[in-house]
Amino acid sequence: MKKIEDKKRQAYPSDLTDAQWEVIKPLYSNMRVYKWSKRELTNALIYVAKTGCQWRQLPHDFPPFQTVYSFYRRAKEKNLWDKILELLVEKTRQQAEKDTKPSYAIIDSQSIKTVYKGEERGFDGNKKNKRP
Repeated sequence: MKKIEDKKRQAYPSDLTDAQWEVIKPLYSNMRVYKWSKRELTNALIYVAKTGCQWRQLPHDFPPFQTVYSFYRRAKEKNLWDKILELLVEKTRQQAEKDTKPSYAIIDSQSIKTVYKGEERGFDGNKKNKRP
């Protein structure tokens, strides 16, 4: 299997560092090799998520937006993003010297007070009742 080298380009602040890439790189090992490296495709996805840009407005030094979107969709179908998040949670918990699997979770919800604005109604003085 041939190895694809990363294309040299100016780095964006959202790009993965070498250390960050080395942590998640093994999760990409069973994916097929195409023209673009998985790191470059992942950097493009992080750029879209971080900046909120539209797919079609992805800078030209990234792979074509159709390729990036297709990679995102295939990785989502294979639950790659969930696997990456689980791995990062485990690594973070190890660094904090905690058990790698959380024993419980707390879900918090916020109650939002609303002001019910009723329908506007008038008062008919002669009939002494409210009318819409």
